[in-house]
Amino acid sequence: MAFVDYYQTLGVGKNATEEEIKKAYRKLARKYHPDLNPNDKEANKKFQQINEANEVLSDPEKRKKYEAYGEHWQHAEQYEQAKQQQANRNTNNWQEYTYSGSTGEGDYSDFFESLFGGARGRSSHSHTQFRGNDFNASLNLSLRDAYTTHKQTFTINDKQVRITIPAGVANGQVIKLKGYGSPGINGGPAGDLYISFIIDDDAQLKRVGNDLYTTASIDLYTAVLGGDFTLETLDGKIKLKINPETQNGSTVRLKGKGFPLYKEEGKFGDLFVTWQVKIPTHLTEKQKELFRELSKL
Repeated sequence: MAFVDYYQTLGVGKNATEEEIKKAYRKLARKYHPDLNPNDKEANKKFQQINEANEVLSDPEKRKKYEAYGEHWQHAEQYEQAKQQQANRNTNNWQEYTYSGSTGEGDYSDFFESLFGGARGRSSHSHTQFRGNDFNASLNLSLRDAYTTHKQTFTINDKQVRITIPAGVANGQVIKLKGYGSPGINGGPAGDLYISFIIDDDAQLKRVGNDLYTTASIDLYTAVLGGDFTLETLDGKIKLKINPETQNGSTVRLKGKGFPLYKEEGKFGDLFVTWQVKIPTHLTEKQKELFRELSKL
């Protein structure tokens, strides 16, 4: 098992600050994001590696464990416990290893193979099973995608993953796919995959919780006299009745026309429509005269 250098993955030094790590991650995530590299398996694999490296190095506690235990940082406490138990048995089979940070002979990954039953070691813990590392990934969705339950397929570590995304998923929400992380050690269970959803902004609609907000333009004559207006929503077109003397900036609430509630079938938030009255321009002299007459009444 080759040692994974998360610092090298992000292209930063081992003394990098949190801000430098964050900046490097954002730059690489944009470059290798699946949306910008469709059907590119290498770019997708690189994107997952970048996410994994960022998850560890951006967390001070995880970073500390990583610097002490390398890519097996998640097993740090288990290792210390196993080592202590072995020392207490006072056997002659224990071998001490020191991780030098190199990727050559005797590196940290080889050390773990020796400790947990690899080709180079035969300790009494050769059958100890350990859970694999978790993976983290992000998935971008448009607001319209998040509005409906749908399936998506993506690749992580050369494995095709097909998931059903329930309607109403929120920006920043995380779901867990059990067993889609890295393989366990010595037959231990695989880690899990955590997917964070990023909901992109929509040009026409703003989402606040489960409610939606939009602005619709109507002409002055409709605002004054009333009329009908056809509004485009995520669920199709709906016809609205505009009351006479509707004021600019006034808002109407359409109950149940907002965003679906996550995993609550048939339940929706509300849609709020703010009217924007357009003032006519390029008036003819006749039209101006009519407005003057109206102003005198």
